[in-house]
Amino acid sequence: MQTIKPYEMITDYITGRSVPDVGAEANRQAIERMLVEEKGFSPSQIAVDVPVAFTVAGEPYDSAVDLVVFAEDRPFLVIKCAAGSLDSRKKEVIAAARIAFDSVVPYAAASDGQTALVFETVSAKQIGQGPEALPDAARAGQMIGRAEPVRLSEKQVEKARLVFRSYDSMNVNVGRWVSEDPEVKGTPRETGGD
Repeated sequence: MQTIKPYEMITDYITGRSVPDVGAEANRQAIERMLVEEKGFSPSQIAVDVPVAFTVAGEPYDSAVDLVVFAEDRPFLVIKCAAGSLDSRKKEVIAAARIAFDSVVPYAAASDGQTALVFETVSAKQIGQGPEALPDAARAGQMIGRAEPVRLSEKQVEKARLVFRSYDSMNVNVGRWVSEDPEVKGTPRETGGD
């Protein structure tokens, strides 16, 4: 069993819940603050650790998407918070945006808390880089208004699930894999999910 370094608990900016301060958690907290304090989103427009559960290649898989930003009551942007190279998160976050809901979430981003890479989900084309590439609430409302709902074929969904699982299963230093029981701090959860 892999050992995770001892960690402290911090309070999540959006939910107010205690979360383990491991991996990219500090980066996620920075993005949450930026979205609310600089980009003008309400905390109610930001979902944290959105569950993703599916069966792929005959095997069940449970995980979560770091952040989902809503605009006009629709999922608008999936964000993967990373501690390392953002380029290496492109396929994972685009796949997450393709499978997290019944319709494709139109935009996906990878962020380290300081900067971001933003992608159009269906085409997988990068449309922005830097903190300014993350749209503010007003612009998000305009962008979601122009985004027609897209549903993928079963074959496309299956491919996106395989890609997401392949990348997500390598994310070992993530709070959702850590036990919430203070007596077993640093122990990966047996279930691998919430």
